[in-house]
Amino acid sequence: MTQAAKISIVIPARNEAEGLRELLPRLLALMPGAEILVVDDGSTDGTSAVCSALQVRTLRHPYPKGNGAAIKTGARMAQGSVIIFMDADGQHKPADIPGLLAQFDLGYDMVVGARQSGSQAGLHRAVANDVFSRFASWMVMQPIADLTSGFRVVRASRFRQFLYLLPNGFSYPTTITMSFFRAGYSVAYVPVHSPRRSSGASHIHPLRDGLRFLLIIIKIGTLFSPQKLFLPISAGFFLMGFAYYLYTYFTAGRFTNMSALLLISAVFTFLIGIVSEQISALHYKNIDTDDRDSP
Repeated sequence: MTQAAKISIVIPARNEAEGLRELLPRLLALMPGAEILVVDDGSTDGTSAVCSALQVRTLRHPYPKGNGAAIKTGARMAQGSVIIFMDADGQHKPADIPGLLAQFDLGYDMVVGARQSGSQAGLHRAVANDVFSRFASWMVMQPIADLTSGFRVVRASRFRQFLYLLPNGFSYPTTITMSFFRAGYSVAYVPVHSPRRSSGASHIHPLRDGLRFLLIIIKIGTLFSPQKLFLPISAGFFLMGFAYYLYTYFTAGRFTNMSALLLISAVFTFLIGIVSEQISALHYKNIDTDDRDSP
Protein backbone atom coordinates (compact mmCIF):
# COMPACT_ATOMS: atom_id res chain seq x y z
CA MET A 1 0.00 0.00 0.00
CA THR A 2 2.78 2.47 0.91
CA GLN A 3 4.41 1.93 -2.48
CA ALA A 4 1.39 3.57 -4.11
CA ALA A 5 0.63 6.07 -1.35
CA LYS A 6 2.28 9.43 -0.98
CA ILE A 7 4.47 9.45 2.15
CA SER A 8 5.27 12.53 4.20
CA ILE A 9 7.98 12.62 6.85
CA VAL A 10 7.35 15.23 9.55
CA ILE A 11 10.28 16.22 11.77
CA PRO A 12 9.73 18.70 14.62
CA ALA A 13 12.95 20.56 15.37
CA ARG A 14 14.07 23.21 17.81
CA ASN A 15 17.75 24.11 17.70
CA GLU A 16 18.61 20.80 15.99
CA ALA A 17 20.83 22.08 13.15
CA GLU A 18 23.65 19.68 13.97
CA GLY A 19 21.38 16.65 14.17
CA LEU A 20 19.62 17.55 10.91
CA ARG A 21 22.94 17.76 9.06
CA GLU A 22 23.34 14.06 9.73
CA LEU A 23 19.70 12.95 9.51
CA LEU A 24 18.41 14.67 6.38
CA PRO A 25 20.97 13.29 3.87
CA ARG A 26 20.25 9.77 5.13
CA LEU A 27 16.50 10.32 4.75
CA LEU A 28 16.88 11.78 1.27
CA ALA A 29 18.90 8.75 0.20
CA LEU A 30 16.52 6.22 1.81
CA MET A 31 13.19 7.85 0.85
CA PRO A 32 13.81 9.76 -2.41
CA GLY A 33 10.12 10.02 -3.29
CA ALA A 34 8.85 11.09 0.10
CA GLU A 35 7.86 14.59 1.13
CA ILE A 36 10.10 15.72 4.00
CA LEU A 37 8.79 18.52 6.24
CA VAL A 38 10.91 20.02 8.99
CA VAL A 39 8.87 22.12 11.41
CA ASP A 40 11.28 24.68 12.89
CA ASP A 41 9.83 25.51 16.30
CA GLY A 42 11.40 28.93 16.77
CA SER A 43 15.03 27.79 16.49
CA THR A 44 17.92 30.22 16.93
CA ASP A 45 20.77 28.01 15.70
CA GLY A 46 20.29 27.95 11.94
CA THR A 47 18.00 24.93 11.73
CA SER A 48 16.10 26.45 8.80
CA ALA A 49 19.35 27.27 6.98
CA VAL A 50 20.46 23.63 7.15
CA CYS A 51 17.14 22.54 5.63
CA SER A 52 17.35 25.16 2.88
CA ALA A 53 20.86 24.06 1.96
CA LEU A 54 19.59 20.52 1.49
CA GLN A 55 16.45 21.74 -0.34
CA VAL A 56 14.13 20.32 2.34
CA ARG A 57 10.83 22.07 2.92
CA THR A 58 10.68 23.98 6.19
CA LEU A 59 7.69 25.26 8.15
CA ARG A 60 8.79 27.82 10.72
CA HIS A 61 7.11 28.94 13.94
CA PRO A 62 7.94 32.57 14.81
CA TYR A 63 8.56 31.54 18.43
CA PRO A 64 8.78 28.19 20.31
CA LYS A 65 5.30 26.69 20.68
CA GLY A 66 6.21 23.17 21.76
CA ASN A 67 6.85 19.77 20.22
CA GLY A 68 3.14 18.95 20.00
CA ALA A 69 2.42 22.24 18.24
CA ALA A 70 5.12 21.44 15.68
CA ILE A 71 3.58 18.00 15.12
CA LYS A 72 0.17 19.57 14.51
CA THR A 73 1.61 22.09 12.05
CA GLY A 74 3.34 19.31 10.13
CA ALA A 75 0.25 17.09 10.12
CA ARG A 76 -1.90 19.91 8.77
CA MET A 77 0.50 20.77 5.95
CA ALA A 78 1.64 17.26 4.98
CA GLN A 79 0.39 16.20 1.56
CA GLY A 80 0.88 12.47 1.98
CA SER A 81 -1.84 10.01 2.95
CA VAL A 82 0.75 8.31 5.19
CA ILE A 83 2.82 10.33 7.67
CA ILE A 84 6.03 9.27 9.39
CA PHE A 85 6.88 11.23 12.53
CA MET A 86 10.45 11.18 13.82
CA ASP A 87 12.79 13.32 15.91
CA ALA A 88 15.64 15.43 14.58
CA ASP A 89 18.20 14.57 17.26
CA GLY A 90 19.45 11.26 15.83
CA GLN A 91 17.58 9.00 18.25
CA HIS A 92 15.29 7.67 15.52
CA LYS A 93 17.22 5.77 12.86
CA PRO A 94 16.07 6.04 9.22
CA ALA A 95 17.09 2.39 8.77
CA ASP A 96 14.09 1.41 10.96
CA ILE A 97 11.57 3.07 8.62
CA PRO A 98 11.20 0.11 6.19
CA GLY A 99 10.34 -2.16 9.12
CA LEU A 100 7.65 0.22 10.34
CA LEU A 101 6.20 0.57 6.84
CA ALA A 102 6.19 -3.20 6.33
CA GLN A 103 4.10 -3.60 9.49
CA PHE A 104 1.87 -0.70 8.45
CA ASP A 105 1.18 -2.43 5.13
CA LEU A 106 -0.44 -5.29 7.01
CA GLY A 107 -3.45 -3.03 7.55
CA TYR A 108 -2.67 -1.07 10.71
CA ASP A 109 -3.72 2.55 11.22
CA MET A 110 -0.63 3.39 13.28
CA VAL A 111 2.70 1.63 13.82
CA VAL A 112 4.96 2.77 16.65
CA GLY A 113 8.68 2.22 17.07
CA ALA A 114 8.83 0.72 20.58
CA ARG A 115 12.16 1.42 22.27
CA GLN A 116 13.81 -1.66 23.69
CA SER A 117 15.89 -2.11 26.80
CA GLY A 118 19.18 -0.23 26.57
CA SER A 119 17.82 2.54 24.36
CA GLN A 120 18.56 6.23 24.80
CA ALA A 121 16.36 7.02 27.79
CA GLY A 122 17.97 7.18 31.23
CA LEU A 123 16.85 4.84 34.00
CA HIS A 124 14.34 7.32 35.42
CA ARG A 125 12.71 7.81 32.00
CA ALA A 126 12.65 4.08 31.29
CA VAL A 127 10.93 3.37 34.63
CA ALA A 128 8.47 6.25 34.16
CA ASN A 129 7.63 5.13 30.61
CA ASP A 130 7.01 1.58 31.82
CA VAL A 131 4.71 2.78 34.64
CA PHE A 132 2.79 5.11 32.34
CA SER A 133 2.49 2.41 29.67
CA ARG A 134 1.05 -0.06 32.17
CA PHE A 135 -1.44 2.48 33.51
CA ALA A 136 -2.47 3.53 30.01
CA SER A 137 -2.88 -0.13 29.02
CA TRP A 138 -5.35 -0.56 31.86
CA MET A 139 -7.24 2.59 30.85
CA VAL A 140 -7.70 1.52 27.22
CA MET A 141 -7.75 -2.26 27.88
CA GLN A 142 -5.08 -2.87 25.23
CA PRO A 143 -1.34 -3.60 25.62
CA ILE A 144 0.81 -0.52 25.02
CA ALA A 145 4.49 -1.35 24.49
CA ASP A 146 5.81 2.23 24.45
CA LEU A 147 3.48 5.08 25.34
CA THR A 148 5.81 8.03 24.71
CA SER A 149 7.70 7.08 21.55
CA GLY A 150 7.57 9.82 18.91
CA PHE A 151 8.72 7.49 16.11
CA ARG A 152 5.59 6.32 14.33
CA VAL A 153 3.81 5.80 11.02
CA VAL A 154 0.15 6.88 10.84
CA ARG A 155 -2.72 7.06 8.41
CA ALA A 156 -2.96 10.81 7.90
CA SER A 157 -6.76 11.13 7.75
CA ARG A 158 -7.23 9.30 11.04
CA PHE A 159 -4.42 11.15 12.79
CA ARG A 160 -5.99 14.49 11.87
CA GLN A 161 -9.27 13.49 13.52
CA PHE A 162 -7.57 13.95 16.90
CA LEU A 163 -5.56 17.13 16.28
CA TYR A 164 -7.91 19.08 18.53
CA LEU A 165 -6.97 16.82 21.43
CA LEU A 166 -3.19 17.05 21.05
CA PRO A 167 -1.35 19.25 23.57
CA ASN A 168 1.37 21.63 22.45
CA GLY A 169 4.00 20.02 24.69
CA PHE A 170 5.91 16.75 24.60
CA SER A 171 2.97 14.52 25.53
CA TYR A 172 1.42 14.28 22.06
CA PRO A 173 2.42 10.56 21.68
CA THR A 174 0.49 9.74 24.86
CA THR A 175 -2.63 11.48 23.61
CA ILE A 176 -2.64 10.08 20.09
CA THR A 177 -1.88 6.52 21.22
CA MET A 178 -4.77 6.42 23.70
CA SER A 179 -7.09 8.17 21.26
CA PHE A 180 -6.41 5.59 18.54
CA PHE A 181 -7.03 2.69 20.90
CA ARG A 182 -10.26 4.12 22.31
CA ALA A 183 -11.52 4.92 18.79
CA GLY A 184 -11.04 1.28 17.84
CA TYR A 185 -8.24 1.89 15.34
CA SER A 186 -5.54 -0.73 14.93
CA VAL A 187 -2.12 -0.04 16.45
CA ALA A 188 1.05 -2.14 16.21
CA TYR A 189 4.50 -1.91 17.75
CA VAL A 190 7.83 -2.68 16.11
CA PRO A 191 10.91 -3.03 18.35
CA VAL A 192 13.59 -0.40 17.68
CA HIS A 193 16.77 0.66 19.41
CA SER A 194 17.25 4.39 20.01
CA PRO A 195 20.84 5.51 20.55
CA ARG A 196 21.68 8.45 22.75
CA ARG A 197 21.33 11.93 21.31
CA SER A 198 24.07 12.64 18.84
CA SER A 199 23.98 16.36 19.64
CA GLY A 200 22.24 19.04 21.67
CA ALA A 201 20.28 18.72 24.88
CA SER A 202 16.85 17.30 25.58
CA HIS A 203 13.98 19.77 26.04
CA ILE A 204 12.04 17.33 28.27
CA HIS A 205 11.83 18.07 32.00
CA PRO A 206 11.22 14.72 33.77
CA LEU A 207 9.19 15.99 36.75
CA ARG A 208 7.08 18.59 34.96
CA ASP A 209 6.45 16.55 31.82
CA GLY A 210 6.01 13.32 33.82
CA LEU A 211 3.14 14.89 35.76
CA ARG A 212 1.74 16.20 32.49
CA PHE A 213 1.86 12.70 30.95
CA LEU A 214 -0.06 11.29 33.93
CA LEU A 215 -2.75 13.98 33.73
CA ILE A 216 -3.14 13.40 29.99
CA ILE A 217 -3.51 9.64 30.49
CA ILE A 218 -6.35 10.33 32.94
CA LYS A 219 -7.85 12.99 30.67
CA ILE A 220 -7.87 10.85 27.51
CA GLY A 221 -8.90 7.70 29.36
CA THR A 222 -11.88 9.43 30.94
CA LEU A 223 -12.68 11.22 27.70
CA PHE A 224 -13.24 7.93 25.88
CA SER A 225 -14.11 5.61 28.81
CA PRO A 226 -15.25 7.63 31.86
CA GLN A 227 -16.46 4.60 33.81
CA LYS A 228 -12.87 3.36 34.03
CA LEU A 229 -12.40 6.21 36.48
CA PHE A 230 -15.83 6.79 37.98
CA LEU A 231 -16.80 3.15 38.58
CA PRO A 232 -13.83 2.31 40.86
CA ILE A 233 -14.35 5.54 42.80
CA SER A 234 -18.06 4.78 43.17
CA ALA A 235 -17.28 1.24 44.30
CA GLY A 236 -14.79 2.61 46.83
CA PHE A 237 -17.37 4.98 48.32
CA PHE A 238 -19.94 2.18 48.47
CA LEU A 239 -17.62 -0.30 50.17
CA MET A 240 -16.49 2.29 52.73
CA GLY A 241 -20.06 3.34 53.42
CA PHE A 242 -21.32 -0.24 53.75
CA ALA A 243 -18.37 -1.28 55.94
CA TYR A 244 -18.84 1.74 58.19
CA TYR A 245 -22.57 1.00 58.43
CA LEU A 246 -21.84 -2.58 59.56
CA TYR A 247 -19.34 -1.31 62.12
CA THR A 248 -21.68 1.26 63.63
CA TYR A 249 -24.65 -1.13 63.52
CA PHE A 250 -22.89 -3.85 65.50
CA THR A 251 -21.11 -1.47 67.88
CA ALA A 252 -23.72 1.25 68.43
CA GLY A 253 -26.87 -0.17 66.85
CA ARG A 254 -27.44 2.78 64.53
CA PHE A 255 -27.05 4.07 60.99
CA THR A 256 -24.78 7.15 60.99
CA ASN A 257 -24.71 10.26 58.83
CA MET A 258 -21.21 9.32 57.61
CA SER A 259 -22.49 6.01 56.24
CA ALA A 260 -25.32 7.84 54.48
CA LEU A 261 -22.89 10.39 53.03
CA LEU A 262 -20.58 7.70 51.67
CA LEU A 263 -23.41 5.67 50.13
CA ILE A 264 -24.97 8.76 48.55
CA SER A 265 -21.55 9.74 47.17
CA ALA A 266 -21.29 6.28 45.60
CA VAL A 267 -24.65 6.68 43.87
CA PHE A 268 -23.90 10.19 42.61
CA THR A 269 -20.43 9.22 41.35
CA PHE A 270 -21.93 6.26 39.49
CA LEU A 271 -24.59 8.48 37.90
CA ILE A 272 -21.99 11.06 36.88
CA GLY A 273 -20.05 8.25 35.21
CA ILE A 274 -23.12 7.15 33.26
CA VAL A 275 -23.80 10.70 32.05
CA SER A 276 -20.11 11.09 31.12
CA GLU A 277 -20.29 7.88 29.08
CA GLN A 278 -23.20 9.31 27.10
CA ILE A 279 -21.31 12.56 26.50
CA SER A 280 -18.15 10.72 25.46
CA ALA A 281 -20.18 8.86 22.81
CA LEU A 282 -20.52 12.19 20.96
CA HIS A 283 -16.79 11.98 20.10
CA TYR A 284 -17.58 9.02 17.85
CA LYS A 285 -20.41 10.74 15.98
CA ASN A 286 -18.27 12.09 13.12
CA ILE A 287 -15.34 9.71 13.46
CA ASP A 288 -15.65 8.36 9.91
CA THR A 289 -16.87 11.45 8.04
CA ASP A 290 -13.35 12.57 7.04
CA ASP A 291 -11.62 9.32 6.24
CA ARG A 292 -10.80 9.92 2.60
CA ASP A 293 -7.41 8.25 2.70
CA SER A 294 -8.55 4.97 4.24
CA PRO A 295 -8.63 1.88 2.04
